[in-house]
Amino acid sequence: MTSDTEPALDRLYADFTAENLRPLWLEIGDLMPESPRSRAVPHVWEWSTLSMLARRAGDLVPVGRGGERRAIALANPALDGRPFATPTLWAAIQYLNAREDAPVHRHTQNAFRFVIEGSGVWTVVGEDPVAMNRGDFLPQPGWNWHSHINVSDQPMAWIDGLDIPYQYAVDATFFEFGPASAGVTATPDRSQSERLWAHPGLAPVAQLGPTPKTPLLAYRFEHTDAALREQLTLEDAGRAATLEPGHAAVRYVNPTTGGDVMPTIRAEFHRLRRGAATTARRTVGSSVYQVFDGAGEVVLDGTPARLDIGDLIVVPSWVSCAFRTDVGLDLFQYSDAPIIERLHLGVPLSEGA
Repeated sequence: MTSDTEPALDRLYADFTAENLRPLWLEIGDLMPESPRSRAVPHVWEWSTLSMLARRAGDLVPVGRGGERRAIALANPALDGRPFATPTLWAAIQYLNAREDAPVHRHTQNAFRFVIEGSGVWTVVGEDPVAMNRGDFLPQPGWNWHSHINVSDQPMAWIDGLDIPYQYAVDATFFEFGPASAGVTATPDRSQSERLWAHPGLAPVAQLGPTPKTPLLAYRFEHTDAALREQLTLEDAGRAATLEPGHAAVRYVNPTTGGDVMPTIRAEFHRLRRGAATTARRTVGSSVYQVFDGAGEVVLDGTPARLDIGDLIVVPSWVSCAFRTDVGLDLFQYSDAPIIERLHLGVPLSEGA
């Protein structure tokens, strides 16, 4: 470019701006980087701080029509204050006081609850009350009426995961208020969905056929724990392989398809025995982990952080992540992997860091 062309080029760019146009040659490095560069950053939230703030909110903030939920979202430090853990995933701690109800509503966003401590709350999906207990994974597919009721004399907190940021980004969200009350008087230990679908390898013939969202509303920790324990026992006997030495994992699946529980969310549970470590890997797409039991360390893009029960870890796309433990570590994980895989994005999907 010569000095003779500079005024003309300046006028060209000014005309572009006036017509709401942008030249690709000035944008390509940002729009098409050599590898994913997430706007989010890796971050760890300590459960001790989250639970303390949730209790304070329970004392000060009512639950009712309009606000709907006493849910405190994890706001990634690099996302300009948006209540998003990553550009595609929402994570929040929800808190319900003793004898308190959260009102009925529904939304297109797919959601789940994961319980790190406590019991006494039932989540009601449709007209099906589902008991919530420590270690339970409770999916609630989008556009289902749902509410929460605490029938106990103790407060309870849990983690909510949703695909709010993704649906928000693609302008696909719908929301609707429900009736004033869920109309539920019974709180059974086993929900209707469990009575139909929680029998391993068996499905009700009258309801056969693939559905994109799981009809099973409760994946109980007793089954998760047994599956992980058996994997490690068989590894010891040389009868089965695990992901890595001392690293067992299970995926929560839709019993009608064997695939992910919801079209936009994958959920897994990982167990590292004492002294185990995972290989550092990068993956296209983002994840959120919660420490369910034990203690250890996570290394995110080379930076270590100590972990204790309840802590939440956000791993944005293409951030190197590895875990290690001296005492044993149980991790619940959810991710946006179904979106990435279904759209055939990210080549390669993952690689060693």
